[in-house]
Amino acid sequence: MFPAFITTILYSISTICATRSAKMLGGTEANFWRITVATFSLALWAYTFGLGMTGIAFPLFFISGMIGVGSDVFLFQGLPRLGSRLTSLLVQCGTAVAGATIEWLWLGTRLTLPQTMACCTILVGVAIALAPGEHLTFSRKQWILGIGFCVMAAVGNGFGAVLSRKGFAVAATHRQPIDVGTAGFQRLVGGLIICGLALLIVKRREVWAQIVHPEAPRVPNSVKWKTAWPWIVANGLAGQTLGMCFFNWALKTTPTGLVLALVATTPLVIIPFAWKFEGDKAHRRSVIGGAIAVAGVIALVLVAKK
Repeated sequence: MFPAFITTILYSISTICATRSAKMLGGTEANFWRITVATFSLALWAYTFGLGMTGIAFPLFFISGMIGVGSDVFLFQGLPRLGSRLTSLLVQCGTAVAGATIEWLWLGTRLTLPQTMACCTILVGVAIALAPGEHLTFSRKQWILGIGFCVMAAVGNGFGAVLSRKGFAVAATHRQPIDVGTAGFQRLVGGLIICGLALLIVKRREVWAQIVHPEAPRVPNSVKWKTAWPWIVANGLAGQTLGMCFFNWALKTTPTGLVLALVATTPLVIIPFAWKFEGDKAHRRSVIGGAIAVAGVIALVLVAKK
């Protein structure tokens, strides 16, 4: 469970960086460049100490990345519409439920009753802490689109996680063990293709908009990148480089439902970061929900050891 805990910390840092960079560059472009940073970083590892893009499980990790990492295109569309805390809540909780359900239907992995109860406690705590209150105001369009994007991101992340776990199982069965860094790189290669296609579509739309409305004011790319690049690099290293490695490590040894339930506490860990960088102070409900979720995490760790 230790790798899943570290993943949670890294994903929390990554989400704050993602929100900042998405507001500066736009969600699709910010997502593409952070995946690019992470892919280059893990490529150095994979081709120095790992297997590169070889191995019996490569197709599974590649497809896992196309679905799981590629679905972050939707995550980055949810962030500017619903904010980091609510988006993280919907995606992380939805991913835990989707991953456990898909693994049960496909691989037949069932959680024990105590494990299921602990997972539910974590998700309930997260929901109490971060459910939208009266101070959150969204237009109907923002609300519908934001929730829709988050649901698609959650299903994609859950399916991708199950495929990664299947990839580790296939590698072990054929006695071709794969390290978590190489597995992360192979996933990112698949995800980078999807994110690149999404960026191409967005850029073509921007070019067309410039042709149709040449008088519209625009911020030069040099100005946007001057402030955005530190957040892009930090996001790529924290989330999709180190975070990906620890996430794969967790999936390699622990059922998907348990890993994703623990990672679902990411929105709670975001609270102090959001307070520091976004001025988003936690309310009493956040503290109560956090206490419930932490109790669920402790229970999950205890029952997972049995």
